[in-house]
Amino acid sequence: MNKKEVAHIRKQFKLDHDLLSLYDILNVYIMKDSSEVYHWERLPFGMVDREKQELYMGNFKKLLTGELDHKLFELKFQEEAEEPTKVMLHQGLVTGDPEEWQDLMLMLVDKMLADTKYEKDTVITFVRGQYHRPTKARNDEAEESEKNETFAHQFILCSVNSTEQQRKNLMFDYVEREFKYNVIVDPIVKLSSPEQGFFYPSVTDNYSDVNRILYCTGKSNFPDPHFIEQVLNAETSVTALEERAYFEDIVKELAGEQLDTTTIAQVYEQIQQVIEDAAGEEEPPTLDFKDVERVLKVSGVENVTAEKVELAFETIIDDRNYEMKASSVIPKFTTKSIKIETKVATISVSPQDLRYLKQVNYQGKRCIMIEVDEDVVIEGFTLSTEIL
Repeated sequence: MNKKEVAHIRKQFKLDHDLLSLYDILNVYIMKDSSEVYHWERLPFGMVDREKQELYMGNFKKLLTGELDHKLFELKFQEEAEEPTKVMLHQGLVTGDPEEWQDLMLMLVDKMLADTKYEKDTVITFVRGQYHRPTKARNDEAEESEKNETFAHQFILCSVNSTEQQRKNLMFDYVEREFKYNVIVDPIVKLSSPEQGFFYPSVTDNYSDVNRILYCTGKSNFPDPHFIEQVLNAETSVTALEERAYFEDIVKELAGEQLDTTTIAQVYEQIQQVIEDAAGEEEPPTLDFKDVERVLKVSGVENVTAEKVELAFETIIDDRNYEMKASSVIPKFTTKSIKIETKVATISVSPQDLRYLKQVNYQGKRCIMIEVDEDVVIEGFTLSTEIL
C-alpha cells in the first residue's frame, strides 16, 4: 500500500460522496477499569442524524491521516493463530447480513477486552461499506464518465476513541435571572483524536488485499504491539523511528561516533537523491547494505567496504539482507529540520545546510560556529561582527 492509495481512501470519507457507500455502523461503549461492554448499538448509517454523520466522517478521516510507517502501518496477518482475526474480518466483509456482521465485530471486541483494562471509558466504532476507485483518470472530453468504469472495494473500518468528562461551568439562566452551577455527567467521546484502529482489507496496486490490514495509531511511531499481535493477529512492523536508529547505529559502527557536518550533510544529500530518483514509482525506495556502502563512500567516509557494511547490518539488525526505507532515515528537507540541543540554546538546521555549521575549539572551549551570508538580527538589533 502506498501513500497515493491511502490518500484516495481518505478522500472518500465525506458526506454525499457518490463513490462511497456506508452500510452499517456499530458503536460499543466500554467501561474503564472493569473493561466490560456497557452498551452497544447498530444502525444503518443512513439513519444516523446528519450532524452525527459529519462527526463520524471527521473521525474516520482523522484515523487515516498520517504517514506510512509513522502512524499508518500495512501489516501481514500471522500465518498461525488460534481463532485468527483475519477469518473473522473476511467473514464480516463478505456477509450481506448486518446481524452476522454485528456478531462478528462483537467477537472482535471480546478479543480487544481480553487482558486489557482501559484507563478511560472507551468507544469502539465499526463501520462497513464500499468505495469505488476509477480505473482511469478523469477525461472531461470523454463521452463516458469515469464513474462508469470503477473498481468496487468493500471494507471494514474500526476506530477506538477514549472519552473525557465535561468541565464544570458556571452558567447564567436567562429565565430565572440567576447564576447556576452547571453539572453535566455525560462523557464526551473524543472523535477528533482516535487512539487507534484499522482499515481492512489493505490495498495493493489498487486491488483489495485480504491478506493485509492497515493499522492506524494515534501517536506517531508508537503502535500498540498488544493490539497488533493479540487482537489483529498480525505481524509487528518496524517504525520509521526504529529504522532511523538502525541507520545511525550502522553509520557509527562504520565511521565512528564523531563525524564532521560536511560528511553528515553529504550523507543526507545522497539519500535524498535516491528518493528523488525514485519519484513516481509505486514502491518507496529502500537502502540495502550495498546502497549504504555507496552512500558512505561518496560522502567521504574512509575504509568502507561491502563486507564491513554487510557485517554491520548483521550486527545491528540481525539481518544482512534487510532493506530500510530511504524516507525513514532522513529528515524531509521541506518540512523537517535537525535539532542541535545544548544547555544554552537549541538550533534547528535543515540537513542540506549542515555544511555551514561546525564545532570548533575557541579559547579552550567548544563552540558552534555557523557560517551566514547576511547580518544576524535579534529582536530588531543587528549583531556586531567580531574578528577572532
